[in-house]
Amino acid sequence: MEKAMLVANNPFIWVIACLIIAVIAFQGIIFIRIASETSASVGLSQHEVKTSLKVGAINSIGPSLGIMIIAISLITLLGNPLTLIRIGIIGSAATESMGASIAATSFGTELGSSSFTSQAFTTVAWVLCLGGCGWLLFVALFTKHLGKFQSSITNKTKDKGFPIMIIISTAAMLGIFGNLLTQELFKGYESVIVIIAAAITMIVVTLVANKFRKLKWLHEWSLGLAILTSLSVIYFII
Repeated sequence: MEKAMLVANNPFIWVIACLIIAVIAFQGIIFIRIASETSASVGLSQHEVKTSLKVGAINSIGPSLGIMIIAISLITLLGNPLTLIRIGIIGSAATESMGASIAATSFGTELGSSSFTSQAFTTVAWVLCLGGCGWLLFVALFTKHLGKFQSSITNKTKDKGFPIMIIISTAAMLGIFGNLLTQELFKGYESVIVIIAAAITMIVVTLVANKFRKLKWLHEWSLGLAILTSLSVIYFII
């Protein structure tokens, strides 16, 4: 594990991480500038543009903090640079956590274990980066066609009140996380208790967010809160 962390925090990887984050920041600035310049064409005044940017910045704090909670746990397992790269590009801490776990398991080890070598870390890095490339290629090649497909299905089922796309996406996520959880269930009662604590937290947070409109931002925090709760249970109770 120590050798893996030496590779993970190598100065060269830090340089790559800083360059990637700089590109992302540059893209954000360009996007904001283009949006401001074209705002008049859709009937928005400069005051409305500034207000929208301010509201967007404030509303992004909650989801960002939720991602940061999970990112902190990834830092101890994958090092600072790789975590910064992956969270900065993809922005989905849940996806990156799942990808890292699957990559480590495929290599024959686990994240954070003594058998997590520098080769295992390299495998995880390749899996996460190649996985990100796949998303980008898929978006570039199939977004237009999938949009038409989604509109066609939605229009056909809209009158029947059957949210087919919500059902499909929910089923896919349940299948993925269910597959990961079943591997942990057989490791002992501690794992079972942690899974139950995380599940209860997710359910409670989701119910509260759905019931109170002002607390809808809790949806973005649900995974982070579930992780904190399960870590607290394993540390203070078990």
